[in-house]
Amino acid sequence: MQIKRTIINSLRNWKAKPDRKPLVLRGARQVGKTTAVRIFSDEFDNFIYLNLELPGDRNIFREELAARELFQAIQVIKNIVLKPGTTLLFIDEIQNSPLAVKSLRYFYEDLREIHVLAAGSLLEIMLERDDISFPVGRVEFLYLHPLSFREFLEAKREIPILEVCDTVPFKSFAHDRLLTLFHEYSLIGGMPEITARYLETGAVNGLRSIYESLMISYLSDSEKYARTPTMRHVLRHCIESIPFEAGGRIKFQGFGKSNYKSREIGEAMKVLERAMLIHIIYPTTSTQPPAIPDHKKAPRLQYLDTGLLNFFAGLQPDFFRYADLHAFYRGTIAEHVVRQELIACEAESNRAPAFWVREKKQSSAEVDVVLNVGSACIPVEIKSGKTGTLKSLHQFINRAPHSFAVRLYAGPLAVEDSETTEGKKFRLLNLPYFLAGALQRNIEYYF
Repeated sequence: MQIKRTIINSLRNWKAKPDRKPLVLRGARQVGKTTAVRIFSDEFDNFIYLNLELPGDRNIFREELAARELFQAIQVIKNIVLKPGTTLLFIDEIQNSPLAVKSLRYFYEDLREIHVLAAGSLLEIMLERDDISFPVGRVEFLYLHPLSFREFLEAKREIPILEVCDTVPFKSFAHDRLLTLFHEYSLIGGMPEITARYLETGAVNGLRSIYESLMISYLSDSEKYARTPTMRHVLRHCIESIPFEAGGRIKFQGFGKSNYKSREIGEAMKVLERAMLIHIIYPTTSTQPPAIPDHKKAPRLQYLDTGLLNFFAGLQPDFFRYADLHAFYRGTIAEHVVRQELIACEAESNRAPAFWVREKKQSSAEVDVVLNVGSACIPVEIKSGKTGTLKSLHQFINRAPHSFAVRLYAGPLAVEDSETTEGKKFRLLNLPYFLAGALQRNIEYYF
């Protein structure tokens, strides 16, 4: 089954731009880049597809032809007769040809009438290895992430409840149903092939082969990332250990109960972050913009997909024993899937939301997420059930120049007047965590 992706709307906006540049669609392997472009291609009169994993398609770029000659060569070699109207040229797996990357600038300069779209999974690694760069100012980027909860609902054909989920303020009668669906989404995750198989069969235990094949592909990719045999071993160790460490704060030294040094793990983690398999999120100590990350403090590790984390950490068999995600696996799943939702909201960036810390020698405070909304940093806590202490949130509010905070939890939407333990009054928005994808809109409505 083909799953409609929200990024199609961003692609339509790109198509309509009068000053359109060649677009590079970025994302980890198997997040659905090629499928999304094929769906988008239905809106063009002509569609030309090049897969640069194939030598025949890759060799088209060897002679470094001018844009018009290159486009003519593509038509000849692919035996394509264009119909009148719009044309989309899609260069898939562009990381396999530095020459194809260089050609993007010439399409922008000399052949603007053609819509040129490229996709790749290991672009930064390839660019660094071959000492080339994207033509600055002549290309633009979009980022595709695993399916969001909203996309999961649409794929599941939950159209009536999807409309309710999109409404601000939220209608409370849909709470229990959405909570159940969000737990289902959190169990399966957002990798398109896994979601499609699950929605076709309804069986979790039939997904093992797909999860395993994804892990094998990421491990085999490590051969491409590694510069030395030692780095190959370190990368493999990191890929296999990440599901057990994701969601928490980490130290590079001895990561995953290994004997590897901080420098070795740090280098491997940077490679995996460039491949968009993880985010290394450093905390901020600021309560107002800009929320500058503090690289001297321990970062938090975010994995590509919560479903992958569940499977490889062996959590799926016990998943539905818990009515509240925060009570499950030390609260990691609720926090991890909320961050995944917030990342998925950003098609124009690959940034993960920051978190806040105030650390002293004998005590510490930590707020799960900090969002920039207008000129304010809004603190967001992800708490267990319908209750939970908010000591860290209070410490943030005491230092912030505003008086607004958010708690994501399993309970109903509610806005309450609160007061910190030090006596500062503030407004607390209690929001069901299945509305994480609509967090920005809800904050703007209630702030």
